[in-house]
Amino acid sequence: MTTSLWLSLTDLGRIYGISAVHCGRLLSDAGLRQENGAPSCTALKQGLAYQHHPSTSSYNTVWNGEGCATLLREQGLRPMAERNLIDQWADLLSALEQGSPSISTSAEEMASDLPPNLVTQVNQELRQRGCNFQVRRRASACRRARSSSSRS
Repeated sequence: MTTSLWLSLTDLGRIYGISAVHCGRLLSDAGLRQENGAPSCTALKQGLAYQHHPSTSSYNTVWNGEGCATLLREQGLRPMAERNLIDQWADLLSALEQGSPSISTSAEEMASDLPPNLVTQVNQELRQRGCNFQVRRRASACRRARSSSSRS
């Protein structure tokens, strides 16, 4: 049984570095909130929202963090923690690319530790910064093994 993390608009927005108002607007644009701020029937049916006391005039709605994350990612948002990690990798790799006599590792060596799910975003950030270095996607262990055995 999976448990979902239920969040207020404020908490959901905070994950992505946006305000509750902006978060609410994005959910409205996706058809999950009504004009009055109440969750739409779609949101309730899909389990993306839960209303504590639907009969009262104040909407005590919480939002499914995991389900809304998919929607917010589709709209181009990234969690702040991920954004910070991408920035840190880009800082490190661009500094290594520039070189320093006191650093004994290369950008290529350090890039081998970059999580595969961040390669595209780190490369994009490096390009935006004007850095020529780009992380090459690593071949899978199976492909490396096949290519080395075919050379033998």
